[in-house]
Amino acid sequence: MSNYNNDIDATATLIAQHGTPWAAINPEYAARMRAQNRFKTGLDIARYTAKIMRSDMERYDQDPSQYTQSLGCWHGFIGQQKMISIKKHFNSTDRRYLYLSGWMIAALRSEFGPLPDQSMHEKTSVPDLIEELYTFLRQADAREMGGLFRQLDDAKGAGDEVKAASLQKQLDEYQTHIVPIIADIDAGFGNAEATYLLAKKMIEAGACCIQIENQVSDEKQCGHQDGKVTVPHEDFLAKIRAVRYAFLELGVDDGVIVARTDSLGAGLTKQIAVSQTPGDLGAQYNAFLDVEEIELSNTTESDVLMMRDGKLVRPKRLASNLFQFRKGSGEDRVVLDCITSLQNGADLLWIETEKPHVGQIKGMVDRIREAVPNAKLVYNNSPSFNWTLSFRQQVFDAWETEGLNISAYDRTQLMSVEYDNSELAQEADNRIRNFQSDAAREAGIFHHLITLPTYHTAALSTDNLAKEYFGSEGMLGYVKNVQREEIRQSIACVKHQNMAGSDMGDDHKEYFSGEAALKASGKDNTMNQFG
Repeated sequence: MSNYNNDIDATATLIAQHGTPWAAINPEYAARMRAQNRFKTGLDIARYTAKIMRSDMERYDQDPSQYTQSLGCWHGFIGQQKMISIKKHFNSTDRRYLYLSGWMIAALRSEFGPLPDQSMHEKTSVPDLIEELYTFLRQADAREMGGLFRQLDDAKGAGDEVKAASLQKQLDEYQTHIVPIIADIDAGFGNAEATYLLAKKMIEAGACCIQIENQVSDEKQCGHQDGKVTVPHEDFLAKIRAVRYAFLELGVDDGVIVARTDSLGAGLTKQIAVSQTPGDLGAQYNAFLDVEEIELSNTTESDVLMMRDGKLVRPKRLASNLFQFRKGSGEDRVVLDCITSLQNGADLLWIETEKPHVGQIKGMVDRIREAVPNAKLVYNNSPSFNWTLSFRQQVFDAWETEGLNISAYDRTQLMSVEYDNSELAQEADNRIRNFQSDAAREAGIFHHLITLPTYHTAALSTDNLAKEYFGSEGMLGYVKNVQREEIRQSIACVKHQNMAGSDMGDDHKEYFSGEAALKASGKDNTMNQFG
């Protein structure tokens, strides 16, 4: 808004130049509409948010308490309401992002209906959701600023200069709802060229940050399911480079790439890596294969053979034609994945783990930082984890190690409600509460996200409403638990007509038609009941 008054003057000059045909155009109205539509394209958004994210990364390097956070949003309205809520409660969107989850697109946005997280959904649905999210966030800007403009007009009309000055200051210092989106491109939906083409579409839609994983594209699995298959490093690095080229081609020079490794839970590979010289990256990848020593006379024509330490070995191949890694090699593979990704163009890491354990994450990050000192993570605070059970067991194990009396607890039954008020449960909850700050400080986690929170909140709130409304509570089930709480908590969408843009439409009608405008916000609008 800093250029608002200048824009009014420039528009007035332009109107004057066109003379009588433009005489009915109000320069202040035109300037307001420009201010309400600050971001004209997705690339405008990507360039703007990339700078925010880079600045946040630098700030985190100086002070790990300055970590960032996001929630996964599967619809533009959900993302919009999240950012409106953040501005309401914290008066700032600082270090709060959006996350776009491939899992939720597969489950909720595919024309095939609900799908598992296996890259079977239409890849165009990814940039479509990015564009939708930013459409709703831009609408949130326009709606909020429109309200301020109307208040400003009222204050000026009433001669209240103090209030008018306060409102003008709010407009001059207006903070947009537009924030970075970390967008999931899965394993790239094909080869490196396919990854590049999709990355371009995502960036053009507004993505400043793209997350890509090292699984085989056509064998992709959710990071918290079994059966994950990784690719050799060179294949993955080619896709990282493809994403970087897409950013550079589109002029988003500081776009951010998150390299995700699923190696901790992936025990399989589809390919044996090409190795040109002993000890190169291909050789290091192949060194993790589970092999058996074999005599040449015992081979068959379909066997794949390798030399290891001067001995002839045969990699263990499954009926699926996949090769198996050695048991217990996951963490070593993760460390190598992360180092090579950072050394070849990635900016941030994502290590998919099977539990939220600061010590486990820290152990891997410390090893990575021996090679890349400023290595930073994006971490999935996943709903796939049973957080309650995991942290109660962590406390149980810690107390047992410390020699404390744990005879009152059964480790296998710690999820039981009978423990909810226990000292152990309270300590576990305290560790859950502090997990993000502890992990940011001790384990290099720059960004904490929850992939699927709004999927679960939608299911929970819908279940509660259905139970009450279709049960004995009837209409009270909606009024008491939804509308009354919306009013008392000042939830913006209690005025759903306003949220859908009716007041902005009225503003525009007045701009276009003056006193002849037929506006929806008159005295008979039932939305006026909400004050």
